[in-house]
Amino acid sequence: MTETVDIAALSGIDQLRLGMTGGFIAPIARTVGFELTEVEEGRVVFEAIPTTAVYNPLGTVHGGWIATVLDSACGCVVHSTLRPGQTYTTLELKTVFHKALTAGTPVRAEGRTVQAGRRAAFSEADLRGLDGKLYATATSTCLLGGRSARPGRQALCDRDLDLPGHGALREAPRAASVCRASL
Repeated sequence: MTETVDIAALSGIDQLRLGMTGGFIAPIARTVGFELTEVEEGRVVFEAIPTTAVYNPLGTVHGGWIATVLDSACGCVVHSTLRPGQTYTTLELKTVFHKALTAGTPVRAEGRTVQAGRRAAFSEADLRGLDGKLYATATSTCLLGGRSARPGRQALCDRDLDLPGHGALREAPRAASVCRASL
């Protein structure tokens, strides 16, 4: 059964859990090729296996791919702490690369909340191989906001994007973010 879900009425952790069921998947996850596999308030885990499609000219995984996965872990861990209607945006991301990463190496990015206040939240994440090898770390500062960062814009579901296999782009003016989900 398909029904309409008001994404903005859900807490951040409930939004992330909905994403884990396939009801709402951030487009960047499909583009970059990672998946949210664990979520609890103040902790998230993403898993990915980079391919040669994200190699730099030196024959290793591009730092931008690594930074994107870590930015998602840092951002989503803040997202896990949001109340219904609350928003956030990344103000700063610092990434440190510890070891070269190659295609086919399964990795986990674990994000943790360091501190969350009324206006700002601080998080950290590390990217490790399944063998525990540390490839990169990141810290992030996020600005917390009110009901809607972009009033009048509908949240995009993964199937609403104009990307191969994702249907057509749709931005409908709405008072709240709405997504159809199979529940």
